Amino acid sequence: MAFDKTAMVEQLSGLTVLELVELVDALKETWGVEAAAAIPAGMMMAAAGGAAPAAAEEEQTEFTVSIKSAGDKKLQVIKEVRAITSLGLKEAKDLVEGGGVVKEAVSKEEAADIKAKLEAAGAVIEVK
Repeated sequence: MAFDKTAMVEQLSGLTVLELVELVDALKETWGVEAAAAIPAGMMMAAAGGAAPAAAEEEQTEFTVSIKSAGDKKLQVIKEVRAITSLGLKEAKDLVEGGGVVKEAVSKEEAADIKAKLEAAGAVIEVK
C-alpha cells in the first residue's frame, strides 16, 4: 500500500473544523503525543547543541529611575525633580526626602538623561 500524499491533502482539505479537532484528538490519544509549537530549524539546532546564548535574552526597553539619597544639595534636587515630573513643591520635596520612583517606564536614553540631571544636582540615583 503506497502513501498518496496528494490524496491525503485533498481529504484533509475537505474536513470541517470540528472534524479536524476530532482528528487531532484521536491522533493525540492513539499516539500519546501533544501538539507542540513549530520551532525553526536554527533554534532546534541551538537547543540540541547546548545552552542558548545569552544574546537570546530579551533586552530591557523600559527603565525606572529612583532617588536613593538627595545628597547635600537637596534644594537643587527638588528643583530638578519638579522640572522632570511636573510635581508640586510639596510632592517633589516629599519624594526627594523619602526617596522613591521619579519616573517609570522610560526609555534607556530618557533614563540616562534624568539620571545625569539629578546626579549633577547632587542626588544619588538608581536606574532599574
